[in-house]
Amino acid sequence: MIDQAVAGRANISKGAVTHDKAANDKKGTRMNFDYDLFVIGGGSGGVRAARVAAATGATVALAEESRYGGTCVIRGCVPKKLMVFASEFPAEMQQAQAYGWTVHVGGFDWSKFRTQLHVELDRLEVVYRNLLKNSGVTTYDARASLTDAHTVALSSGEIFTAKHILIATGGAPVRPDMPGAEYGIVSDDIFHLDRLPSSVLVVGGGYIACEFACILNGLGVAVTQYYRGAQILRGFDDEARGLVSEDMIENGIDVKLGTNVLDITPDGDGYFVKPSTGVEKRFDKVFFATGRKPNSADMGLEDLGVGLGRNGQIEVNEYSQTSVPSTYAIGDVTDRVNLTPVAIREGMAFVETVFKGNPTPVDHDLIPTAIFTQPEIGTVGLSEEAAREIEPVEIYCTSFRPMKTAFVGGTGRVLMKLVVSQATRRVMGCHIVAPGAGEMIQLAGIAVKMGATKEDFDRVCAVHPTISEELVTMKTPIRAG
Repeated sequence: MIDQAVAGRANISKGAVTHDKAANDKKGTRMNFDYDLFVIGGGSGGVRAARVAAATGATVALAEESRYGGTCVIRGCVPKKLMVFASEFPAEMQQAQAYGWTVHVGGFDWSKFRTQLHVELDRLEVVYRNLLKNSGVTTYDARASLTDAHTVALSSGEIFTAKHILIATGGAPVRPDMPGAEYGIVSDDIFHLDRLPSSVLVVGGGYIACEFACILNGLGVAVTQYYRGAQILRGFDDEARGLVSEDMIENGIDVKLGTNVLDITPDGDGYFVKPSTGVEKRFDKVFFATGRKPNSADMGLEDLGVGLGRNGQIEVNEYSQTSVPSTYAIGDVTDRVNLTPVAIREGMAFVETVFKGNPTPVDHDLIPTAIFTQPEIGTVGLSEEAAREIEPVEIYCTSFRPMKTAFVGGTGRVLMKLVVSQATRRVMGCHIVAPGAGEMIQLAGIAVKMGATKEDFDRVCAVHPTISEELVTMKTPIRAG
């Protein structure tokens, strides 16, 4: 689950932004810098911060060593969601046939899809470059590191000074430490495959592993998933993740829980995988989705005195300021809440704090999110399990076959769930498992963020017939405690 807390910040100032005394020389006059702000990283958070800072009249530069748009646009959210769309068509065409349509289904052309996918990603990268250019931000296609609190050195050999430095370098997938791990692919690789494998082993049980297991299964790949835990999607609501697991299995994914990979050995065009269960099996590809690591290495941060956590995350205070006053960090490199909209909000808060004179802490509470499995999960607030550890709660929950699939004999179920405080009646958590759950939870998140009570939900008239109407029609708790 996304970690909503930021620990280990004792060495960083709290409650205020630390004044940077080095920004003034010994005589008390302001130093001359090449830029007011130098941003390292051209992902969503870094680009937004650079553009908004430039709009205040600040001189801004940005360096990106790879492609503009970062993880989300180039190798994450956007291409993944397009693959989700592609993978959903087989089930939709089956439903169309059951509804009376004559549908002739051919094979999936991965090469055609991949070509169009990269055309779209190229277009989006140009958009990001133009946004920076039109905002007056100077860009450098180079890797950047810090040589002191106000100096950035580029791999091109150029060196620049800046009053403020913002690190927004994101994160990257990691392979586990085990024999043969080098033979596996990670999420960055999936969009560049020459062909789809006939079989794949997905290793991991988090949202990336489950999303790609569903995607590949929908595209016709025989998918096996190994996860060492007792249930996938650890940290999410137990009832919700249990239903997703059941549907994944029913849809043909061979989910093996309590299973670790011990060894991988090449075998022609494929790989033999030895699991902890002892039953060796061959796969065309092995896909690791076993975690990500902040991109903070080899940037000179430790020598500069910037605090780093055990996983390499840059430690910051509530204003995204590091232990070096002139240096800030936002997004996945801080390993707070690793979501694109959060990185963007952190970038906006940074600009408010540093360039608009309005100290703005970042609000990481009650963030709606979606997991694009099939079916999707939409969630905001606390799981039932987490809420019960805090106070007595009431649980309003229903699970049923939706009209669209029930009409044609489908067995898939959806889930609507509210976690309610017994004392205040406030809705502490909302969890949806259903097609379109991501769209639903965005709107439900507004109510939960505003502090809506169960009675506030009850006062809203239902939109019938819809799946989401159940959120306002559940009158009796199914359990309490």
